[in-house]
Amino acid sequence: MTQAEYIAANKDRFLNELLELLRIPSVSARTEHTKDTLECANHVAQKLREAQANKVEVFTTEGHPIVYAEKIVDETYPTILVYGHYDVQPPDPIELWASPPFEPVIRDGKIYARGACDDKGQMYMHIKAFETMMQTNTLACNVKFMIEGEEEVGSRNLGKFVALHKDLLKADVILISDTSMISMDTPSIDVGLRGLAYMEVEVVGPNRDLHSGVYGGAVANPATILAKMMAALHDEKNHITIPGFYDDVMVLTETERKDLNTAPFSQVDYNTDLGIDMAWGEEGYTTIERTGIRPTLEVNGMWSGYIGEGAKTVLPAKANAKISMRLVPNQNSDIIAKKFEAYFLKLAPPYVKVSVHAHHGGEPYLTPTDSIPYKAAAKAIEATFGIAPIPTRGGGSIPIIALFEKELGLKSMLMGFGLHSDNLHSPNEKFDLFNFYKGIETIPYFYQYFAEMHTRK
Repeated sequence: MTQAEYIAANKDRFLNELLELLRIPSVSARTEHTKDTLECANHVAQKLREAQANKVEVFTTEGHPIVYAEKIVDETYPTILVYGHYDVQPPDPIELWASPPFEPVIRDGKIYARGACDDKGQMYMHIKAFETMMQTNTLACNVKFMIEGEEEVGSRNLGKFVALHKDLLKADVILISDTSMISMDTPSIDVGLRGLAYMEVEVVGPNRDLHSGVYGGAVANPATILAKMMAALHDEKNHITIPGFYDDVMVLTETERKDLNTAPFSQVDYNTDLGIDMAWGEEGYTTIERTGIRPTLEVNGMWSGYIGEGAKTVLPAKANAKISMRLVPNQNSDIIAKKFEAYFLKLAPPYVKVSVHAHHGGEPYLTPTDSIPYKAAAKAIEATFGIAPIPTRGGGSIPIIALFEKELGLKSMLMGFGLHSDNLHSPNEKFDLFNFYKGIETIPYFYQYFAEMHTRK
């Protein structure tokens, strides 16, 4: 039986298994879901056993477990280390979902559920591709799996795990599907990801909430001060005002920028999809550039005072915000976090107290397009899509990729099958069935071509 025949014969079972996985609410950020994340880890481990991995173990950490599995076919074969994550983002706001986030439904050929694309659907493609290669006796490489449960909270314990298990994780390349393509008609490969520095700030005024009539106008309002401080983080051209923020930014040549902007893109369609009248961002750059090659600073959330039903005339005692900065090659998350803290504290007026806390971060990453992993991935995608993929740069972050290179000395290949319209981290997250099956079909080709090219090098 060929790989295509095996996938066709088992596609309904593959889908039902994914739906079962999506029903587990493995929200890593919330302690009430700790048991769910453990259940999900064990579930993934069992599916790897059923796919005929001959060594499967669930490693405990100080947080959520890491699932490891391997199949060593021949010590002389190259080894692929597959990385993915089984944890998901919180589903809030629940009321904006068209169907319950952990009760997956299929509408118009798309799976709607939290984690459908990020990353359960894409991670599970690799398990089913592995099963397909095992059942058709076509596994061309040794394979190892490392599936974690803390990617959505900064991979808090993965670094320790990798440092302690370098021999276990020896491989020739890391393969990851946690990114997107331009479209299924225009396949692409992310060759770059931005880094991340995630901060939380607090502005404190009086020692308690105050009556806004009795005290208003005489006491600084932390919510107002916080809003002014955050507004000061950008200038009129939407440049970030933190001193030294752009010092280490990798600047592309005009030719590189021109090549980047050859990717199919419609600003009108982009605006329509998002329900906005016009785009906004750093002056002098296109939307593609703003979301791929330029660093950003965004307010992810802010809260203060009374936000319940009805009215309460209160002058709040404090105000808080969460702020993320996406970084580009040559920037360092620790350095940027320190620069942010120093500048934000400097912005604070004397009539409030301000504190800054760094949550987590990660470094930007670039994949060489002349490398064997990229060439193998491009050839694999062309084999199943019938067209060569376009190299692009993603705006998101996978912080552990830089850690992998530092600790294991391995390059990572980002071969994602999601779409930017899949509502990652938002209500109504989805994953097209076409993409799910196309991933299962394409991944074995990567193994085949990587083995061929690795042998010839």
